[in-house]
Amino acid sequence: MAATTHLTIEFGGGAELLFDKKKRHEVDLPGVEWTLGQLLVWLRDNLLTERPELFMQGDTVRPGILVLVNDADWELLGEGDYKLCPRDRVLFISTLHGG
Repeated sequence: MAATTHLTIEFGGGAELLFDKKKRHEVDLPGVEWTLGQLLVWLRDNLLTERPELFMQGDTVRPGILVLVNDADWELLGEGDYKLCPRDRVLFISTLHGG
C-alpha cells in the first residue's frame, strides 16, 4: 500500500462556499512529504468548485484568508514552506465580507 498523508481540511467565514459548501474535508494525499504551498495547489486543482480568484492569488492564499494549522497561524510556521504532518488540521477562514 502506498504511503499517504491524511489531513483534515476545514473552511469557515464563507470560504466553504468555494468548496462545494462543505466545511470539512478529510483528504489522503499521495506520498508523505507535502508543504502547505503544495496543498494550496492541490486544493485549487481538486476541491475548489468555483471562483479560484477568491481563494488564491498567485501561488498563495488571497489576502483576507486566515490560515491555521492545528490552531496556529501559518505565518508562525513558515507559511507555504511548512511541512505538513499526518493528521494535521488545516483551517482556512475568510475574513472578507460583502457590505
